[in-house]
Amino acid sequence: MSFIDNFKKGLGFGGKEKKPIHSEDFPDEPIATENDYIEPVICEIILIRPQSMDDMDYVFDQIVEESNPVIVDLSYLEEEGIDTFQMAGEKIKTLRREYGAESILLCDGHDKNRIIVAPSRIKIVKKEWKHY
Repeated sequence: MSFIDNFKKGLGFGGKEKKPIHSEDFPDEPIATENDYIEPVICEIILIRPQSMDDMDYVFDQIVEESNPVIVDLSYLEEEGIDTFQMAGEKIKTLRREYGAESILLCDGHDKNRIIVAPSRIKIVKKEWKHY
């Protein structure tokens, strides 16, 4: 068998024969075949720097209606004043409380204030990096 044949077979394009894959717990019941594959889920991750509460409504719609995660840079709203900044924070709290969204502060600096907000179907895992 040539390299190309092995490569095609590895990708699931080789041959017409489908060999069933069995579970260790239930060896008589096939759970999949070699040609079965998992359809990838594609979503957009949007980076936005909202300049008004209308932009925060767009963030809200992306998370609730489109199920897309959004990276939000709140630096412009912070410069607008404390009231606008607090309203943006309340909108993110509402997403977390009422829609099960998750959020993590990515960057907290003098010129950037970035948060990733993801819909409930996407889990955000924060891991601490340890140097060994």
